[in-house]
Amino acid sequence: MSDTKTLFRNHLADSHLLCSEIEDWQIYVSAQAGPSEQYAAEEFQYWFEKAYGNRLTLTNTKTGDGQIQIGLVEESADVDQSEAFQIEVAPDLVKIAGQGVRGTLYGVYQFLEDGLGVRFLTADHTHVPNFAQPDGVSPRIPCGRFQYQPSFSFRWSYYKECSDRPEFAARLRVNTVATEIKLGGKTPQNLINHSFHSLLPFSQYGDDHLEFYALVDGERDRNTHGGGPQLCVTNPEVIRIATESVIRQLNAQPDLKNISVSQADTNRYCRCDNCEAINQQQGTPMGSQLAFVNSVAEKVELVHPAVKVGTLAYWYTRQAPKTTRPRQNVQVQLCSIECCTLHAIDDPNCSKNHAFCQDMDQWGQICDDIWVWNYNTNFKAYDLPFPNLRSIGPNVRYFLRNNAKGLFMQANGNGNSGELCDLRNHLISRLIWDPTLDDRKVLEEFADLHYRQAAPSMIDYIDLIHDNAEATNRHPGCFPSAEEVGLTPEIVDRSFEYFDQAMAQADNATVRQRVEKASICVYRARIEISKDLTSSERKDLIEQYISLCQKHGQTRASEHKEATVFFDELRSSLS
Repeated sequence: MSDTKTLFRNHLADSHLLCSEIEDWQIYVSAQAGPSEQYAAEEFQYWFEKAYGNRLTLTNTKTGDGQIQIGLVEESADVDQSEAFQIEVAPDLVKIAGQGVRGTLYGVYQFLEDGLGVRFLTADHTHVPNFAQPDGVSPRIPCGRFQYQPSFSFRWSYYKECSDRPEFAARLRVNTVATEIKLGGKTPQNLINHSFHSLLPFSQYGDDHLEFYALVDGERDRNTHGGGPQLCVTNPEVIRIATESVIRQLNAQPDLKNISVSQADTNRYCRCDNCEAINQQQGTPMGSQLAFVNSVAEKVELVHPAVKVGTLAYWYTRQAPKTTRPRQNVQVQLCSIECCTLHAIDDPNCSKNHAFCQDMDQWGQICDDIWVWNYNTNFKAYDLPFPNLRSIGPNVRYFLRNNAKGLFMQANGNGNSGELCDLRNHLISRLIWDPTLDDRKVLEEFADLHYRQAAPSMIDYIDLIHDNAEATNRHPGCFPSAEEVGLTPEIVDRSFEYFDQAMAQADNATVRQRVEKASICVYRARIEISKDLTSSERKDLIEQYISLCQKHGQTRASEHKEATVFFDELRSSLS
């Protein structure tokens, strides 16, 4: 197993705790502990028993030694963030204490990972070393005091497995989906998203007040595509109504820490004289947008001073204005939708990404609350091979270096399955929790534990599609065709060979099922690429593909198309 330990890594200590010595200890949790602390104690108990075969007793009585003490951090401690935690290890005592409703639970998961080698791989597969076996070598943990504070306060690996299985999301420390208090709940910060449609609904104001909406090509827009029409952001009544709408929403949800005031998902922004004058002066349509957001945020601050107003820097608004600055209670979320997904965003040899780096640098100079919306799947075809696994880690670290506080890693979150979705969710979740991890080692470790003897062939497939895309100088976005990621009949044939090898290497039925699920992508690739199949061969290929998708629960073919619709289209293409 690859070494990806973090908390106790490279720590020199005069003494160590041998984990097998914990077997006759108790787990202390206060009788007044909240649901997440109690659950944290139960999780420690459950997974320790899986590793050692011994069920530790839970107690509400604190003693001086022989305990794992789990609870909130003491007020005197110097950990001051809501998800931060500290772990104290002594030969006769372990203390795991965190801040807020999630810190303690996250501290337990960190101890299980770094101390015992537990890995939360998928919702249905947790790797737990078996130390109860005769030849099991129990881990040694250095004694000392360890602290951790997550780099990003908002973390979302956008896979449906997380939203469908919130207990698994909590184990991965994805803090944006769980609503149960025992799981720590979710962060009170919401994703910054398109919101103009909710601030001034066209269905409510469109008939009588077209002047509230964007002037495009000399006419007030009626196009509701993408949550439109956009607003006329310099109209005083629009500013007033939008502000009142925001304050009403916050009054109704007093726990919110931020709220979106942001453009619709369309480039039909307002070109009226007032809006255009600001945009020309500021050198970007973000000029009028940000002035609008600032106006709303100024009024919001008077009523809800602790709430941030978030807006997207997306598409035509990604460039920062020349002189307008976001107010101190404004968040700006940059969206990387135009970027190359194969290469790291800060790769100096990828010209497609230079503009984003320039924009992020400019925003970093004028805003201290930056978030990022990053794209991590092929939205045109969820199950096609998508060679971006090498760029995920560098991108996360780039965002961190540029002071991003929130990170939304969008993938196929509205559908089950998709190309290497299990590996991708694990990799992304671990990296946004701890960007210092070696992403290649995390990937290889997942393959070793999840695909077992088949791991080498799975890694060979991954390397093949990445090496090929790099060698053929591809720069795919997040809606690429098979050709745009470098797929050819030869590459697809070699991919099939690797999956055939993996199936032959799989040592049990469970692993064969995992490999089979992962192989769906090469069936989809052959359907897209192969042009010389006979009608009978193509029919067989399509039916094999559909059968695998149905067997492994694939529900969507793309962001906007259900799998069943795509299956019907494929079958219709045969006639």
